[in-house]
Amino acid sequence: MAYRVKELFYTLQGEGAQAGRPAVFCRFAGCNLWSGRPEDRATAKCRFCDTDFVGADAGVFETAEALAEAVAAAFPALDPQAYGGRRPYVVFTGGEPALQLTRELLDLLHARGFELGVESNGTLPLPDGLDWITVSPKGSNPLVTVSGDELKLVWPQRGCAPEDFAGLDFRHFLLQPCDDAHNKANTRECIEYCLGHPRWSLGLQTHKWIGVR
Repeated sequence: MAYRVKELFYTLQGEGAQAGRPAVFCRFAGCNLWSGRPEDRATAKCRFCDTDFVGADAGVFETAEALAEAVAAAFPALDPQAYGGRRPYVVFTGGEPALQLTRELLDLLHARGFELGVESNGTLPLPDGLDWITVSPKGSNPLVTVSGDELKLVWPQRGCAPEDFAGLDFRHFLLQPCDDAHNKANTRECIEYCLGHPRWSLGLQTHKWIGVR
């Protein structure tokens, strides 16, 4: 299969339990909940997405090997000692990465020594072999992935509430304020919920503050 990639870049993880960690982001094009076109937003299954995932600006890779080589090349040339024993980290995101992510690609990158994470809406099956799974539910769309490392709920949003996910098997539960016109009120609401429900932690989009992608 060919892999369509919107962006491929080295940065700091901006959200979630791994916020601040250097990583290469591989952003796949396409999503199963929204076309990415503004004219379709009102009828989309997810209406608050703030990410451009339309097109294959970083390239169309005809093989898993070609994409694995491009991912490896996106890391800076650092002495291995710079990682202090940690494996260099790759984050697959989108759009919805489950539309394109394959076990073959994961195996090739593991063979190169990388740690592999994914940020998914959870509505499609993920391949085996991932080291870190983040699921970010979108409204009432049913989840296929109901366990992992991190559940990151953008809130408030129509069709779901934190209580809907209390029984799922995740190590971290994060409540992230929806970044819309009501961001300040959303943030206060998330703070109050976390204070009253300590299982949940406040998640923030730190990359927007510090000016990285």
